[in-house]
Amino acid sequence: MTKEMVSGLAALILPAALLLATPGYAAEPDPTRFQLERSGDHFVRLDKQTGAMSICQDQNGNLVCRMAADERAAYENELDRLSERVSKLEKTVASSSGSNLPSDADIDRTLGIMEKFMRGFMGMAKEFQKEAPDTQAQPQKT
Repeated sequence: MTKEMVSGLAALILPAALLLATPGYAAEPDPTRFQLERSGDHFVRLDKQTGAMSICQDQNGNLVCRMAADERAAYENELDRLSERVSKLEKTVASSSGSNLPSDADIDRTLGIMEKFMRGFMGMAKEFQKEAPDTQAQPQKT
């Protein structure tokens, strides 16, 4: 393959790769996000936003990209870490479900305390109303 053919192929494949790499965006993709470099019989694609690298090969006129080996290992390690974390959280939720809720006796006791407090508070408020001077007096005119 000549240099002109490679640059022509890259010019055709790059826009398609950009469109496929950014699903869900209604806006036009950033044409400078990815950088393609030829390396032997394949291309290396660098995502300038995330730093992710992919190995891409021309298969029957289509550019097929796969994560680089070290990127794949880091990705799988992160998935394993997150899966373990989710499992721990699920076990914690399953073991504590219902145990943190107060009993009926606790609720009844709390309601009794609140009722006693409110009755005392309302009694004091009524006493202050009886002792307060008439607040309906006419305002002073100046």
